[in-house]
Amino acid sequence: MSRHMLIAALAAIAFLAARPGLAADAKQMEDNKKSVAAFYDAVLNQKDFDAAAKYLGSRYTQHNPGAADGPDGLKGFIAFLKDKFPNNRSEIKRIFADGDYVIVHVHAVREPGTRGNAIIDIFKLENGKIVEHWDVVQPIPEKPANTNGMF
Repeated sequence: MSRHMLIAALAAIAFLAARPGLAADAKQMEDNKKSVAAFYDAVLNQKDFDAAAKYLGSRYTQHNPGAADGPDGLKGFIAFLKDKFPNNRSEIKRIFADGDYVIVHVHAVREPGTRGNAIIDIFKLENGKIVEHWDVVQPIPEKPANTNGMF
């Protein structure tokens, strides 16, 4: 093997070894986005735990400090929505996948006629099932400091 070929081979091996591998391929990421969108609709718009539960993995770790952990915590949140905010609607404006993570940018309105909230939800999936959730919620102000909009 020539010296140049050896250097090229070693460079290729170093490049491949240094690249972080994606946890999910492009098809899996698209499937993950579809699962999260269906889960989101089942939880927030349909308020149907049974429909949502089929998207959950063997665990459901909740990182929102105001929400209870696990499937029972999710079931309790859905019951809360049904009782206190039966007209709650959430519309996904953008959805992104990065490996095993799906990020949604959402306009959520708990009561019709109100401005609602801009929300970023992050979901982690394992084997196509949702296993973790984080969120950040920002009220939509009456008088924003700019005209750019939140969506």
